[in-house]
Amino acid sequence: MRAVLLVNPKATTTSERARDVLVRALRSEVDLSVRYTRQRGHATTLAREAAEEGVDAVVTLGGDGTVNEVVNGLMTATTAGGAEPTADRLPALATVPGGSTNVFARALGLPREWPEGASMIMEGLRLGRRRTIGLGRADDRYFTFCAGFGLDAAVIHRVEEARRRGRVSSPSLYFRAFTAQLLLGNERRHPAIQLERPGETTEGELATIIVQNTAPWTYVGDREVNPNPAASFDLGLDVLALRQLGVASTTRTVTQFFSPTPDPHGRQVLRLHDMAEFTLVASRPQAFQLDGDYLGEREKVRFTSVPAALRVIC
Repeated sequence: MRAVLLVNPKATTTSERARDVLVRALRSEVDLSVRYTRQRGHATTLAREAAEEGVDAVVTLGGDGTVNEVVNGLMTATTAGGAEPTADRLPALATVPGGSTNVFARALGLPREWPEGASMIMEGLRLGRRRTIGLGRADDRYFTFCAGFGLDAAVIHRVEEARRRGRVSSPSLYFRAFTAQLLLGNERRHPAIQLERPGETTEGELATIIVQNTAPWTYVGDREVNPNPAASFDLGLDVLALRQLGVASTTRTVTQFFSPTPDPHGRQVLRLHDMAEFTLVASRPQAFQLDGDYLGEREKVRFTSVPAALRVIC
């Protein structure tokens, strides 16, 4: 088996020594080449090249941002004969958790820490263990586990700015960013989003949208956060929208996300399950994120579910 290991050298929870250990272990199982990302977006190019070379597997060592870039590279590769990329024509994806949260890897059932995750990947490679999953697509970009339009994307933007100033990512940093955005952002006072579905009545005056391709949406330490607990890699997309962002009602809804048996509900909550496609349209630009990476502001995004898109080793 031929495999490529794509390494983000800035991954937050691994060291150079750890990477060397992983490379030696993988080389005991597969014919391996190692490639390092140099800047944002580089993993997409490297993954596309690996797929077009016809390798059997692409292994990532990095966080959710690296995984997202690699998935986009795989899904936009030109496969043999110029055929449309399908799960059986593309390399299988293996994800060794190397970021701070690793939502995608953990949603697949991998351990949180990289040594245990790597051990499980090695076993999957050895036994030929594969699972085919669906993906989400927002306009022309794929995502693995979540997207956000409005409040949660604005919070991520605040956190990314704080990290650029030297702050360490932590639950308390996210909490402070959430509180500041809720109190100071425009979302609370002026809901601006509409959700349009083919053949259905438009849902208007929405303040913020969370889209999930699987559950959970994210983690706080070991604790799952579940706005849409029924979301699954095997189904379409799930949506949770809030019509208003009152401080008390929003705090109550967010608290429901953390319940051991989550069932977010209330007058301001809209939930939609197993959606094939929908479009979000805003009367003013909204913060937008995919898989935890802030991508700027948008006024319109079309979402589609891409079933049985990719094989993963887990």
